[in-house]
Amino acid sequence: MADVQQNFVADESTVVLGIETSCDETAVSVVMGGGDVLSSVVSSQLDEHARFGGVVPEIASRAHLEALPNVTAEALERAGIDFSRIDAVAATVGPGLVGALLVGVSAAKATALALDVPFVGVNHLEAHLYAALLDDPDVEFPMLFVLVSGGHTMFVAMNDPHDYRVVGQTIDDAAGEAFDKVARFLDLGFPGGPAIDRSAQNGNEKAVNFPRAMLNDGLDVSFSGLKTAVINHVRANPDVSNDDVAASFQRAVVDVLVHKARLAARECGARTIALGGGVAANSQLRRELEKAGNDDGLRVLLPSREMCTDNAAMIASAGWYRLRRGESTPLDAGANPNLKLARGQR
Repeated sequence: MADVQQNFVADESTVVLGIETSCDETAVSVVMGGGDVLSSVVSSQLDEHARFGGVVPEIASRAHLEALPNVTAEALERAGIDFSRIDAVAATVGPGLVGALLVGVSAAKATALALDVPFVGVNHLEAHLYAALLDDPDVEFPMLFVLVSGGHTMFVAMNDPHDYRVVGQTIDDAAGEAFDKVARFLDLGFPGGPAIDRSAQNGNEKAVNFPRAMLNDGLDVSFSGLKTAVINHVRANPDVSNDDVAASFQRAVVDVLVHKARLAARECGARTIALGGGVAANSQLRRELEKAGNDDGLRVLLPSREMCTDNAAMIASAGWYRLRRGESTPLDAGANPNLKLARGQR
């Protein structure tokens, strides 16, 4: 097995099986050459967690165990191949829920061992960077990647797929986390991002002037105070419209993200701005970032809905790029629920 990994060289014909189980989506994908998605299957656990108002780790782990064999079989069937054509297996090793991660990592390592092919552990955050390349392989670099999800919010300057650095990030709550918490407080439902987006369509975004924390203070962001401001305002004004609160809150989040993205793009000399992560599906964020990028003469990449959410195509793609650099992961490696995307990465 060690010889297989050390001597393996990825090329355009290399087929990678990707597995993603970091949270509440069981996903498997087959990708060839790093960018040709032969299949991408996602099994959602939304209904299982909705009644709890959030993801329950134990339920997520059990659901992954039950779903993964069938999702894998479907991914191979859609790709029109069998296990004998798989050249490598990639899986998310972090960050995420440790129990959920272990399901995917264990399955991926067992598959790689059985097939005698390399295993590649993938950083989930890094994989989001490659999602932009899956949608558009002809990206113009340098690129500013805006990663906005339930657990992370960061601005990443990319000179090429292998050369990137985090130039700004949240110092407390991620934007998606703030969406979830505000939606839960307003009793709008789960998941919070789509719920806030729907409610905001019927509200007045100027109804409440919520704070834009750290707007002119570097490239880091903060959303904890905004969440608290929403709670305090509603408690002080119990008759306020939920739609107005949702619209005003969403406006504040989008204002900060777009303003910081423009600053970061200028600082890193970006030619392209790309959006990624679950919150990339937010209609107002997509609209406002596209307008700002166009105003600044930048190419703007907005991900397809499939690439916004957690998926295994981006895991397989990230794995292929690592294999092309001669990197693989030993089979005794485990999951790391607190895995970070370093400030500086080469």
